[in-house]
Amino acid sequence: MELKHLTFLLLMLGILILSVILSLNKQVQFYRKLKYLFPAIIFSGAIFILWDIRFTQVKIWSFNPEFISGITLLDLPLGEWLFFLVVPYFSMFIYEYVKIRFKNFEHPNPFLTASLILLVIFGLTAWLTREKMFSFFTFFLLAIYFGYTIFRNRFKTNYTKFYLAYGISLIPFLIIRIIETELPILIYNSAHTVGSRIFNVPIENLGYFFLMLLMDATIFEYLKERQLY
Repeated sequence: MELKHLTFLLLMLGILILSVILSLNKQVQFYRKLKYLFPAIIFSGAIFILWDIRFTQVKIWSFNPEFISGITLLDLPLGEWLFFLVVPYFSMFIYEYVKIRFKNFEHPNPFLTASLILLVIFGLTAWLTREKMFSFFTFFLLAIYFGYTIFRNRFKTNYTKFYLAYGISLIPFLIIRIIETELPILIYNSAHTVGSRIFNVPIENLGYFFLMLLMDATIFEYLKERQLY
């Protein structure tokens, strides 16, 4: 096996190691919250992996065999499985860091208003892109889950920190996606996207990541608040 075939796997492992090192920050004490984080990652990850498997099978996206190890599970390379651990882990660390670093920065009502506007935008985007499978499913699922989050109203006190964390963690997320699409490790079928891209990354990834972080954060906060274990 050539080193080139380990590119995707090594990329994910490198980011995972860096994330773990950063999460040792004594101020955040992230390790104390892992018992609430991992169930959130497993639950949301199961949804995204099923989505990923199906979209890979129908060729909405594909993986370049030149950059994957050949070790696969349910049609997904090992690096892709790690992706759904690495990305939620570093994103939720940023979320927890933001809650401490910007403790007194709270504007729930303006962010609630912004959320209602975004909900309408997500719903309209899903409708207008219903013939583009990646676009439609991303914004359709996002509109449903976001609407549930808004109208249940349990997450309102966390909106400020959520949006700050999303804005910050979007940077490393996009760096990962840019590397994946420029090599390319991950290849998107342009027939199922709207065509707008950041470098070579379909714009749908902004919504995809928003949904991923939202699911992780809401489940994490629910478990932490209830303290069932």
